[in-house]
Amino acid sequence: MDIGTVGVVGCGLMGSGIAEIAAKSDFDVKVREVSKDFLEAGEKRIRKSMDRAVEKEKLSAEDRDAAWARLSFTTEISDLAECDLVIEAIVEELAAKNALFGELDGLCGENTIFASNTSSLTITDMAAATSRPDRFVGLHFFNPVPVMKLVEVVRTIATSDETFERAFAFSKAVGKVPITAKDNSGFVVNLLLVPYMLDAIRQLERGVASVRDIDTGMTLGCGYPMGPFLLCDFVGIDTLYRISEIMFEEYREERYAPPPLLRRIVALGRYGRKTGRGFYDWSGDEPVPLPV
Repeated sequence: MDIGTVGVVGCGLMGSGIAEIAAKSDFDVKVREVSKDFLEAGEKRIRKSMDRAVEKEKLSAEDRDAAWARLSFTTEISDLAECDLVIEAIVEELAAKNALFGELDGLCGENTIFASNTSSLTITDMAAATSRPDRFVGLHFFNPVPVMKLVEVVRTIATSDETFERAFAFSKAVGKVPITAKDNSGFVVNLLLVPYMLDAIRQLERGVASVRDIDTGMTLGCGYPMGPFLLCDFVGIDTLYRISEIMFEEYREERYAPPPLLRRIVALGRYGRKTGRGFYDWSGDEPVPLPV
C-alpha cells in the first residue's frame, strides 16, 4: 500500500476521529488545524476518546500510548509536505476546500494522494483545482468515526486505478468496510438518506403526525435505530440544510430541496444536539420534542 504517513486537515468531530483510527492502525499521523485553540480542542477530543476506549476495555493502555506517540499536531500546513496521504475534513464549502488543496498541491510530493471527507460536494470539483486529478479520491467516513464501520471510497472519472486501490487498501487497514461510490453528490448513503429526512420534515409540515409519533413509527415499524427527527438532531440541522442545498443545486429534484420548516428552524439557531435545541430539547435527561 506504501502509505506510511497520513495528514489530516481539520480536527473537529470528523477529523479527530480519522486521525485517531489512523494512529491506532499504526500510521504516523500529522494533524493540522488553523489555530492553536482548535488544535488543542482536537487533541483533547482524541485523548478523551482513546481514554474511553481503554476504560471500556476496547483498547489496551499500551496500545493507546503507542497510538498517541504516532500523532503530531501543527498549525503549519507545510508540515504536511511529506505525507503519503492527506485527508481533508474542514468546513463543507467548496471554495475553502479548493483553496486548501491548491496550497497542498504546491507543497506535497507527486506521489501524495489527496482525499476529501466531504459528504455532499463532488470530488471532481476539488480535484480540478489541483494538478493531480488522477491522485484525488473521496474517503467519506461516518460519525462517530471510531465506531462506524463504513467508508465510501469515491472515484472520479480522472482517478487512477492505482490511487483508488491505495485508498481502498488504506480504508481496510484502518479497520473499516469500504464500498465503492460514483462521484455524484451524496455518493450512496446521503443520496438515499437525505431525501428520507427531508420527506419526514415535509410530512410534519403537512400534519401527518407529531415529531414523537413519526420517530416512534419509523423505529418500531421499520426497525431503524432512531427516527428521522432524532437523526436530524444528531447530524446537525444546519448541516442537513447545507447538504440539501448542495444536492438540490446538483440534481434540481424536489426531493433534495430543503423544506420551509427546515429553513425556519435553522434561522432560529436550533441546530440539534450540539446546540441543545433542534426538533428536540436536549437540556434534560431525555430529549423532549419542541413545538414546530
